[in-house]
Amino acid sequence: MPRPRPRRALRPSAAVRAARIAVPLALVGLGTSGVVAFALPGSDAQTAVPAPASSAPAVDTAVREQPVSRDLGRTASPTPLASATPTAPSATPTTKPAVAKPSKRAEPTADDLAERAKASRTMWATDDLDIRADPDKKSDVVAEVDPGTKLAATTTVRDGFRLVVFKGEGRWVTAKYVSKDKPDPAKTGGVTDAPCSKGSGMESGLTPDAVLVHRTVCARFPQVTSFGGTRGGGGFHGSGQAVDCMISDAKVGRELADWVRAHARELGVSEVIYAQHIWTVQRGSEGWRSMSDRGSKTANHYDHVHVSVYGNRAS
Repeated sequence: MPRPRPRRALRPSAAVRAARIAVPLALVGLGTSGVVAFALPGSDAQTAVPAPASSAPAVDTAVREQPVSRDLGRTASPTPLASATPTAPSATPTTKPAVAKPSKRAEPTADDLAERAKASRTMWATDDLDIRADPDKKSDVVAEVDPGTKLAATTTVRDGFRLVVFKGEGRWVTAKYVSKDKPDPAKTGGVTDAPCSKGSGMESGLTPDAVLVHRTVCARFPQVTSFGGTRGGGGFHGSGQAVDCMISDAKVGRELADWVRAHARELGVSEVIYAQHIWTVQRGSEGWRSMSDRGSKTANHYDHVHVSVYGNRAS
């Protein structure tokens, strides 16, 4: 029996050879042009629908296209990019609101103080008294009261002035010229012509103004131990126009000198000398002026207040 003759391998057709070359080339093109569909010879005809290439930049896209697998039956699935993990917001330090410091309280006015004190006591004026708006010698004088005037006073004293309630308002008066004791009518007043309780013998030869000074000082300043009047030697004493008020207490002596100076017009006074200082009506705007040393305590007027008068000019 004859041996069967082996069959010769069939040579691939030209179409098959062309396909073997085209497939690798097509795979290379996938990286730049997208998915390419094709059909091998002899297979069912397939319609290739090219996928449009993405126009969005690779940096901004959230999904990247993957290369098509060599298995023609599957399509590459997109792989989502990892989204950025949101970071927790950092804690913002809270700033405590600044606490406003309490402003410094304004100093209470005279009316405020008067309202608080409610006029806790009754006092009397011991001299002609200026009612002032503020506790200051330069403050405006809103009124004047006579000696012996009853005042609704408070316990508030500032810089030598006492707070009083005058016509419903807080006002200030010189503290040393008000008293809790009702004054004797005979010892109050700007001037007085009532005879001196210590006697009137020294009034001999004095002018009317000098007599008025003697009687007024005698009534208002009982601390004065004695008086000097007319004497020889000329000057104011020789003419009966001077009175010496003997006083050992320097504080009272100063008060006496200041008081006589303040009432110069009412008493007809022309000059006052005390503690080596002199004040005159003619140079009144200069206040107290120093005097040269005359030697002794008496000559320098440290133990008495010297008062000179015009004669008969008391108002």
